[in-house]
Amino acid sequence: MTALLLIFLGLMVGTFGTMVGAGGGFILVPILLLLYPEKDPEIITSISLAVVFLNATSGSLAYAFKKRIDYKSAWLFCITTLPGSILGALSTSYISRKAFDLIFGIVLLILAIILIIKPTKTAPEKEGKEKKSFWRMARYLMDIDGVRYIYRYNLLLGIVLSFFVGFASSLLGIGGGIIHVPAMVNLLNFPVHIATATSHFVLSLMGLSGSMIHYIKGDLQEGYFQILWLGIGVIVGAQIGAIFSTRIKGKIIIQCLAFALLIVSIRILWTAFG
Repeated sequence: MTALLLIFLGLMVGTFGTMVGAGGGFILVPILLLLYPEKDPEIITSISLAVVFLNATSGSLAYAFKKRIDYKSAWLFCITTLPGSILGALSTSYISRKAFDLIFGIVLLILAIILIIKPTKTAPEKEGKEKKSFWRMARYLMDIDGVRYIYRYNLLLGIVLSFFVGFASSLLGIGGGIIHVPAMVNLLNFPVHIATATSHFVLSLMGLSGSMIHYIKGDLQEGYFQILWLGIGVIVGAQIGAIFSTRIKGKIIIQCLAFALLIVSIRILWTAFG
């Protein structure tokens, strides 16, 4: 595949991935599986994870400027996301290509169905007396446009989810945002735009740790060409995606995520069973 086409693919992945806070790996992995059928699963995941890192880092800089990243929550989630991503990266060598395709396709299909059946929460959280708890986090943010975000979530649940996100994303090379964003919105009560920005920041750190493990294992040696040109595309695309995210309603972002997951899951499962 030529450098120009890889740049274009990276641009599309970076734009959509950043817009939905998912890193874009869930789009990139199935495409790479189809374009490079001769490559082992660990090579595909290492390429995707390195590109996700570049995308997430570029997108995080854009979201930081917009003041939509919940840094306190992000660092708390990273405490368990990073160990999970390291464990996931170490596990790729023990999974066959067919099993990898099946697991990847089923995970995406389940996530798509969940997002379609359970829409984004739109009702604001009711004010009132709540039992004080060490695990109950109350957050308040104001973005660069003066929009205020007030929400509360269970920190213990957030930590458990983050470990699973780190493991699954590094194992499959999908970035983790497709799991993290829906979970943050529907289970942790995060506003959609804060969830996408915060997830992207976590993804940048998770992608770095996972990529380092793949580099140490030697998985990245066959993917430098793809990473270089895809990386150029996603860095630019991430900036475009962050702009689109500001102008699109949260519900539409989640619907776009669900639709993309459904198409990708059907395509990869069709290939796996073919």
